[in-house]
Amino acid sequence: MAHFRLHGSKVLAVDLTGDTVKAKKGSMVAYDGEMTFKKKTGGGEGLRGMVTRRLTGEQMEVMEVKGHGTCYFADRASEINLVTLHGEKLYVEASNLLCTDGALRTGTTFTGLRGASQGNGLFTTTVEGSGQAALVSAGEAVVLRVTPEYPLRVDPGAYVAHTGRLQQHFQSGVNFRTLIGEGSGEAFQIRFEGEGLVYVQPSERNTVGGEV
Repeated sequence: MAHFRLHGSKVLAVDLTGDTVKAKKGSMVAYDGEMTFKKKTGGGEGLRGMVTRRLTGEQMEVMEVKGHGTCYFADRASEINLVTLHGEKLYVEASNLLCTDGALRTGTTFTGLRGASQGNGLFTTTVEGSGQAALVSAGEAVVLRVTPEYPLRVDPGAYVAHTGRLQQHFQSGVNFRTLIGEGSGEAFQIRFEGEGLVYVQPSERNTVGGEV
């Protein structure tokens, strides 16, 4: 299995011994050893993935990297966060997914209106299985725990990913600025309930609800 490690906070080093990883297209910045690179299309493997991409418009450009040596990845000097999966499923915005172990399965899933936070449909990317994944964030991401006693509300523009047994509800007409009387226009929040972890970045992307 490929070994993921951080080289600083903004460069991912992946040690390969004949292994395969899938990474965001164009994210390789250097490598040593012998590597092969193959372009692929995200959204899931096989016929189901092809149909999902046609229905959702999910066009996550990825490349498959295989070889012996070390490959280095980065994405516009974004901070990198490592996630280790032990059979569970990771839900992540496609733009925040940098690299995954080749053994992990990727796909797309319907997540309700929350998926519209980036204006790219009602679907989000899933990563499932056992292995490592690397996420990028605008600034160092924080990991917030959700429990049945303490649900969590998140600005869609700051959401990166989540794992665990979580239910999410998309609430319109309210955001963090309207709470202090500075909101304007339609706005949104995501409410997470259940048991799990939510990754949030300290910078907001543009959303269909305008500034939130």
